[in-house]
Amino acid sequence: MNFNKQLFLLLNLFSVLLLSGERVLQAEAGHRHHHHHHHGPTKLFVFGDSYADTGNIQKAVSSSWKDPYGITFPGKPAGRFSDGRVLTDYIAKYLKVKSPIPYRYRKLMPQHVKYGMNFAFGGTGVFNTSVPLPNMTNQIDFLQQLIKDKVYSALDLTNSVALVSVAGNDYSHFLQTNGSEGLSSFVASVINQTTTNLIRIRELGVKKVVVGALQPIGCLPQITVSISFQRCNETPNALVLLHNTLLNEAVTTLNQQTKERSTFRILNLFDSFMSVLNHPSTHNIRDRLKPCCVGVSSNYSCGSVDNNVKKYRVCDDPKSAFFWDFVHPTQAGWHAVYNKLRTMNELQRILY
Repeated sequence: MNFNKQLFLLLNLFSVLLLSGERVLQAEAGHRHHHHHHHGPTKLFVFGDSYADTGNIQKAVSSSWKDPYGITFPGKPAGRFSDGRVLTDYIAKYLKVKSPIPYRYRKLMPQHVKYGMNFAFGGTGVFNTSVPLPNMTNQIDFLQQLIKDKVYSALDLTNSVALVSVAGNDYSHFLQTNGSEGLSSFVASVINQTTTNLIRIRELGVKKVVVGALQPIGCLPQITVSISFQRCNETPNALVLLHNTLLNEAVTTLNQQTKERSTFRILNLFDSFMSVLNHPSTHNIRDRLKPCCVGVSSNYSCGSVDNNVKKYRVCDDPKSAFFWDFVHPTQAGWHAVYNKLRTMNELQRILY
């Protein structure tokens, strides 16, 4: 997908927002509250896409169930879009709970539902995408049904946090289907739908709802491959800034309308990704933009096999790469992002 041509037209529109957007993010970063609660949330509910999916996506449809995915953890493919752990696992670790069980395993491992549940499906968005799997509205329906079925009580929900991942599948689907015509108003509709979703999760009884800001899409290897992974492309990042600015405004408004002022929080993935990518050696990362696992040619991707022949290459040391494949971070990449969020006191602020 050539973002350059499609998004070039939007640059003028975004240039106005760039300044206000940075100010909003800085203002957001300026609010630091240090609450040290001993009784944190005991459950994590997760909604979204491949940045958060820990095994919901079916084996038949996804490379995340093929070698070499999962080589670092758990040592074999497990449905995570990485060589190892993903964002969900690190948020669970911070909350000191087990990583919540994927929705599709709830009946196989009923003893695990007490840690919450992961409803995220790789490839999905807040709206339908080209991946015919449950979008976020459907994912929230699943939680609603589990509450009706008394799998979770009101008390369970009071002691829970929701993590909502919106990593951009709606935008890639929109650009593939419509080109860049009407993209800016589509961004607004994605934020409106996300806002509706956040309110619904809160109305089901979850006390703290955390939504990820959009990561710097212009730094993803699928975008930087055209310049040999040399640098991020600022054009798609202008789209990201529009998304994040509108998201900030929406969440601020939601909190003003809610009695408890800190119900809705933004996980600042944009700044934490950029911080790691701008200072990789601080995090022992050597390959900043070049993915660890790639197809042998542009016809193939990480995990591709043709007539029992491997059609991909894996780097010597996944721990030294930020990106695993063309879209997703390695476990080391996610760990670096997690450490950055932790040292900024961001996690303490938004999760407790």
